Amino acid sequence: MRHVEVIMRRIEWLILLGAGLLLGLTAGGAPIVPYESDSAAPSTNEIDRLVFERLKELKIERAPLCSDAVFLRRIFLDVTGTLPTALDVQRFVWDRNPNKRRILIDRLLDCETFADYWAMKWSDLLRIKAEFPINLWPNAAQAYHHWIRDELRENAPYDRMARELLTSSGSNFELPPVNFYRAMQNRDPQSIAQTVALTFMGVRAEAWPSNSWASMAEFFANLEYKSTMEWKEQIVFFNPASTNAGAVTHPESAKFPDGTPVVLTPEKDPREVFADWLITDRNPWFNRCIANRVWYWLLGRGIINEPDDIRPDNPPVNPKLLAYLEGQFAGSHYDLRGLYRLILNSQTYQLSSIARSTDAQAAANFAFYAPRRLDAEVLIDALNQVTGSNEKYSSAIPEPYTFIPENQRSIALPDGSITSAFLESFGKPPRDTGFAAERNNHITASQELTLLNSSVVQKKIQQSRMIGYQLETGKTPAELVTGLYLQILSRYPTAAELKTAVSHFQSGNKRETAIDIAWALINTAEFMHRH
Repeated sequence: MRHVEVIMRRIEWLILLGAGLLLGLTAGGAPIVPYESDSAAPSTNEIDRLVFERLKELKIERAPLCSDAVFLRRIFLDVTGTLPTALDVQRFVWDRNPNKRRILIDRLLDCETFADYWAMKWSDLLRIKAEFPINLWPNAAQAYHHWIRDELRENAPYDRMARELLTSSGSNFELPPVNFYRAMQNRDPQSIAQTVALTFMGVRAEAWPSNSWASMAEFFANLEYKSTMEWKEQIVFFNPASTNAGAVTHPESAKFPDGTPVVLTPEKDPREVFADWLITDRNPWFNRCIANRVWYWLLGRGIINEPDDIRPDNPPVNPKLLAYLEGQFAGSHYDLRGLYRLILNSQTYQLSSIARSTDAQAAANFAFYAPRRLDAEVLIDALNQVTGSNEKYSSAIPEPYTFIPENQRSIALPDGSITSAFLESFGKPPRDTGFAAERNNHITASQELTLLNSSVVQKKIQQSRMIGYQLETGKTPAELVTGLYLQILSRYPTAAELKTAVSHFQSGNKRETAIDIAWALINTAEFMHRH
C-alpha cells in the first residue's frame, strides 16, 4: 500500500507541475513557462538571412529567440553533452553582458567535455566497437577512440583527419586510424567502397547502380589484412601484387564517383588517389556531407534529411544555406570547431522550441528549434549529475581494458561494447553500420516506466547528495524548490510553480516532499528533452 500511495502522490505532482511543460501553451498561444526571450535584435549572421528569407517565401512564422536559461541548457547539452550546474544557471541568467552567449559558446567549444561528447558522436559514425559484428577488440577500440578524441580536442583540420583514415597503413594497435578499415562488417572491396561513401560522402549503398560501386571498389581492391603474433592485431596495407581483381594488378581505367576516369598504377596506393580526389574544394560530396551532418547533429534535422542519404532525388530544403556552409567550411581550411561556432551563434540555432506555425514545412525549414529526447548516454549522465550517483557498466568482451571507474561519464565510454541496462533500454546505438538511424531517441513505454517506477532510478533520487545537502544546510521550502529547479531543469521556477511546490511542504515530511518534487521534475518532458 505504501508503494501505491507514493506512486499516486507522484502522479499528482506530475499533473500539478505540468509533465508536458515543454509543449505547454495556454489557449491563446502564449507560453506558460519562461522559454522565450523578449529580445528582437537584428541578426548579422548569413545563416539567418538565408533561413529567414526562405521562411518568408513560404509564409511561415518563425519562433522568437529562446530565453537565456533555455539557451544555457541547450548549449551545454549540444556542445558538451552535460547539464549546466545551478551556479552556471544563476551566473548566466543574471549576467548583463550582451555578448554572453557568444562568450559561452567559445568557452564550451574549448573545454575537455566537448572532446568527450563529440568523440562519442564520431565513434557512432566510425563504428568503434570491440565485439561482434565489428570485432575491433578492446585495445584497438580504445586506441581508436583516444585518437578521435585527441583530434577533436586539438581541432585537427577535418581534411587531414579524413585523409589519415582513408590512407593509413600499419598495425591497428599502433596506428589508430588504421582501424577505419577494420571497423567494417565486410571487407571485400565493394563493401569497403560503400562504407567510405557512407562515412565521407553521405551516400547509401542503394543510391548508386552496381556498376558505379564496382568502379569505386577498384580503389580498395589491393588492400590486404595480415595477422601478427599479437592477439587480434592486424596489419592493414596496400599490396600492388594482390591476387584480388584490382586495377593495379591489371592496369585499366577506374572511375571516380563523379564519372571521371583515372588510370591506377602500382607506384601509388589507389587510396591516396581517391583521397586526393575526395578532399578538394571542387568535390560535390565531401564538404556537403560534413556540413549537413554537423547541422543535423546540432539542430536535429539535416538540410538534406537524413544526413546519410545524399542523392539527386533527395534535394536540400535550402540549397543556398547548404552551399554557404560548404563554402565557409572549405574556406576555413576545414575547421570543424569553426563550423560549430558559425551555426551555434546564429539566431536560427537559438530560436525557441515552441513553434509559432502549424505549417507542415515549418520543422523542415528550421522555423523553431526541434525538441528531441536526450541521447541515452546524455540522459543517464544528467540523471547521475542531479542525484550525485554513478552508473555500472559491463562488456561482452571482458579483457583487456574493460574496467570502467564508477565515476566515468557515459558520453566518454571508449567502446560501443561497454554498456548498461539503462543505455540499452534508452536506445544506445549498436554501432554496427554507421547509419544515423541506429540511434533511437524515441520515447517508449518501457522507458517511461523505467523513469516512473524503476527501483534503480528511485534509489538514485532517494540517496541524492544534492537533496541531502540542501536539507542539511537548513534551506527553506522555497529555497529547496528553487534549488531543485535550477539543478534539474536549469531554470528558476515560475511564481505559480513555486507556490504550488511550497504548499506541499505543509502537509508532509520535508525530505519525502523534496524527493517527490525531484522525482516529478525528472519525469517531465522538459528534463528528458533538449529543447
